[in-house]
Amino acid sequence: MYDAIVFDNDGVLVGRTHYDVLHEAAWDAFEALSVADPDPEHVESMVVGVSPEQVEEVCDTYDLTPREFWAMRDRTAFEAQRREVHAGNKRLYDDVDVLRDLSAPLGIVSSNQHETVEFLLDHFGVADLFDTAYGREPTVESLRRKKPNSHYIDRALADLEAETALFVGDNESDIEAADNAGIDSAFIRRPHREDWTLSVTPTYDIDGLADLQAICN
Repeated sequence: MYDAIVFDNDGVLVGRTHYDVLHEAAWDAFEALSVADPDPEHVESMVVGVSPEQVEEVCDTYDLTPREFWAMRDRTAFEAQRREVHAGNKRLYDDVDVLRDLSAPLGIVSSNQHETVEFLLDHFGVADLFDTAYGREPTVESLRRKKPNSHYIDRALADLEAETALFVGDNESDIEAADNAGIDSAFIRRPHREDWTLSVTPTYDIDGLADLQAICN
C-alpha cells in the first residue's frame, strides 16, 4: 500500500525526554557561555518549541551570537539525553521489533538533534531497521525546517524514492507535516497520548506499532 513508512522518533520509537532534563540542559548552555544568572523566562523559552526569533532575542539580551549559543544549546541537550539513556530513563518501546515484519522501507524524521537520533539508533541496536534518518542540524536555521515544515520528510522520501508514504507520529505537528508533504499519517497513542484530543485529523489513529501490520502489509 505504501512505498515507505517514516517515523517520528521521540514518543514513537523511544520514550520522550522529561521536560525537567531539557530545562536543565538549557541552563547548562547559558552557563557554558558564561551567563551565570540568566532570566528564568529566557531559559524557559529555550527548552522546547523554540523559534529562530526567540533565539535572536535572547542572544541580544546577553550579547551572545545566535549561532554559537544554539550550537551549545543543542550540545547540552544531546549530552543530557545521552545521560538519560545510560541511566535507563529513556528507553526503546517494546513493540519496535514488529517493524522488522513490515515490507516497506523505513525512515526516521525527528525534530530532535541528528546527533541524538544517530546515538539512539546505535545504542539500541536498531540502525539496521532504517534506510534513512534525519534530525535537526545544530543550527538556528534548522528551527525553521522542523515539523510541521515538511523539509526533512521530503528529504527522507527522496532518499527512499517513495511516491506514496505513511508518517507515524505522536504530535499534531507530525500530522501537519505529513499533510504538508502530501502523504498519509498515523497518530500513535502512546501512554502520554492516550486521552489526547486532536485538533487535526490523521489518516489513522493507532494504539501501537503492531497496528501498522494490518495497515501496511
